[in-house]
Amino acid sequence: MSGNKRVLVAGASGYLGRYAVKEFKSRGYQVRALVRDPEKIKTPGPHGEPAIEGIVDEIVKGDVTSPESLKDICKGVDIVFSSLGLTAPHPLHTSYDVDYLGNRRILELALQEHVSRFIYVSVFNADKMMDVPSIKAHELMASDLKTSSISWAIIRPTGYFSDMGRFFSMARSGHIFMVGEGEKRTNPIHGADLAKLCVDAAEGESREIAAGGPDIYSFRETMEMAFTACNKTPWITPLPFWLAEGGLMVTGLFNRNLADLLSFAVEALKFDHIAPAYGTRHLKEFFSELAAANTH
Repeated sequence: MSGNKRVLVAGASGYLGRYAVKEFKSRGYQVRALVRDPEKIKTPGPHGEPAIEGIVDEIVKGDVTSPESLKDICKGVDIVFSSLGLTAPHPLHTSYDVDYLGNRRILELALQEHVSRFIYVSVFNADKMMDVPSIKAHELMASDLKTSSISWAIIRPTGYFSDMGRFFSMARSGHIFMVGEGEKRTNPIHGADLAKLCVDAAEGESREIAAGGPDIYSFRETMEMAFTACNKTPWITPLPFWLAEGGLMVTGLFNRNLADLLSFAVEALKFDHIAPAYGTRHLKEFFSELAAANTH
């Protein structure tokens, strides 16, 4: 048990970050949440993740791209947990700025304050996608963490339920463009199940943990399930990879950051992402919950 240990949760307003806050609190930790926008955590997230304003012990407003805003974030902290990363295109900052340099700053501060353990969330199958800017940025951080003097664990999820939630949003609009034939398979994991694993890692000695959820579906099956959940007839148009990649190149001419983030979506559909299964929450139920929330 945690006794009265203090944890810093970086990326606390994100999908996994909110569940991590809840899980650390439920195990008796003092939780300091690092967020860019404190308003965001007052309400539940778009994929059912909890509002955490009333749960955390301390909210620190900081932006990892501006070092002076981070000054004392690791003071008095025993453990750092970071699921921080750029999830939407930013006009000024790239994945390199946030996913690598931002997390790197937190690591440097953790080392200065002699934090005892650092838990970092990267991606499963990263070694197969090193051309993707966001993956490369995460892996630069992972490699810095491994060579640092701090005790560490790196969590490698196949994908979050919130990523699958994007298929749900597209299904609600009535139509999905799918890159490739959608035959590759994955077992994404619910934020609450992954958070348990992350807190176990904070309390254990483990190093690298690959993690997926209990159910394996092809990408096409996942999309069809999203259509079914919102009571629509599946309408899916496959796009050949060459066309999607050409589209990325064109997008890159106008919006480099958007192209960088979309490149992950295209690469990820090229092979299976199946990791050891954890957790008890099912994707089908998650889609049903989203559908219910969207009818109110």
